[in-house]
Amino acid sequence: METIARSYLFVPGNRPDRFDKACAAGAGAVIIDLEDAVPPGEKSKARMAVEAWVNPARPVVLRINGVETDWFRDDVTCCRMPGVRAILLPKTDAVEHLRRVEELLGESIPILPLIETARGFANALEIARDRAVERLVFGSLDFQIDLGIPGDEEELLYFRSQLVFVSRLAGIQPPVDGITTAIDQPEQLRADTLRARRMGFGGKLCIHPKQIAIVNECFRPSPEEVARARRIVEAAAAANGAAVALDGQMVDRPVIVKAQRILEESQR
Repeated sequence: METIARSYLFVPGNRPDRFDKACAAGAGAVIIDLEDAVPPGEKSKARMAVEAWVNPARPVVLRINGVETDWFRDDVTCCRMPGVRAILLPKTDAVEHLRRVEELLGESIPILPLIETARGFANALEIARDRAVERLVFGSLDFQIDLGIPGDEEELLYFRSQLVFVSRLAGIQPPVDGITTAIDQPEQLRADTLRARRMGFGGKLCIHPKQIAIVNECFRPSPEEVARARRIVEAAAAANGAAVALDGQMVDRPVIVKAQRILEESQR
C-alpha cells in the first residue's frame, strides 16, 4: 500500500541543531526551509548546513527559494544531494517554474509546488499534470495576501475544493493544506485539520512538533469510522451481492467502496 504523508514539519534551514529532532518528531515528512524561515544574510550559510547534514538514511524535503531569487540556482544544485527526496517549490505560478528546476537538476526528483498566488491557482491543473509533481501544497497565508482575502474559513473554501479537484484530475496524491499559525490552540488545529480532511486534502503543513500528533490523528479514520466500515464490508460479504440494509440504511456499491477505503486508510 502506498504511504502518503499526513503531516509535514517545517524546520528552519539555519538551525541545523534542530534537524535531527525534527526527523524524530513523528511527522510523515520533514521540510528543511531555506526560504521564509531564513533571513537573506544567512541563506548561503543555511544551504551549507543542509549540505553538511543531509543523508539518504534520513530523507527530507527541501523548500528552496523561488525561481526569481538570487538563491534559486544554488538551492536547486543542493537538491542533487542524496537524502533530498523532494523539492518544495514556493510561489509556483506556472509549469515553466517546474521546467527551470528540472533543467538545472539534470534529473527528476519529486516536486511539491506551493500554490500561493492567483496565477498559480489559475494554472494549477497544468502544474499538477507535470510529470515531476507528487502533490500540490496550498500556501494559504501567502494566497490570502495575494488576493487580499483576510479570512481563512468560507473565504477559501472554493480555492481549497479546486485544488482537491485538479489533483484528482491529474491523478496525483491529494493536496496538502497550509499551516495553522496558532501553536498553543489544539482545538483550532483540530478544527482546521478536520476541515481539510472533509474537503479531500490528504495532509497538512506543521510549524511545531506539538502539532504533529493532532494532524496525524485527524487524517486517520476514527475508531468509530473503522468499526462501522468493518460492519458494512462484513454485511456486504454475507449478502453475497444481494441488496442489504444496515442500521436502517441501504448498503450499495458506493457505500461499500467507501467503507473499504476507510479500512485501507486505517492500516497506513
